[in-house]
Amino acid sequence: MSTRTVLHEPDIARALTRISHEILESEKGPDDLVVLGIPTRGVALAERIAALVSDFGGRPVPVGALDVTMYRDDLHRNPTRTPRPTQIPPGGIDGRTVVLVDDVLFSGRSIRAALDALQDIGRPAAVRLAILVDRGHRELPIRPDFIGKNLPSARDERVNVLLREVDGQDAVTIEGR
Repeated sequence: MSTRTVLHEPDIARALTRISHEILESEKGPDDLVVLGIPTRGVALAERIAALVSDFGGRPVPVGALDVTMYRDDLHRNPTRTPRPTQIPPGGIDGRTVVLVDDVLFSGRSIRAALDALQDIGRPAAVRLAILVDRGHRELPIRPDFIGKNLPSARDERVNVLLREVDGQDAVTIEGR
């Protein structure tokens, strides 16, 4: 099995800066934004994006975490998932634009689960999706609004996102045969 690094720390930083600017531009500023990360690495990315949007937009942007474990449609195959806490910022999500953040978009099933979880929490005005790596192979009609890197890959390859908050370093690797 071979592993190759496709994004290094500066590449990830550039991608997150671009995503943050695109969010501000598309939403015409930071007002009424809430950024929610999907655990584990989506939370670290959400915190970085919210900090950048806050810096560029001139006002704080609330950030939180949205656990989707119990909303997944594959629990029967992976019953050992440990739920993480969902943390919704004060003020909630009702009437606000929620930017969901995850590390890798593959089949779209995690995002479908996130949309179901959001429905139980409140009614946002809009939901946007920010992804660090879009690798294709969608099984559901889900498309990200903000993409750090399109990374075509084979179904049997594994894309790994490493972040310093979780793994001690920033990198994106692909493992394959």
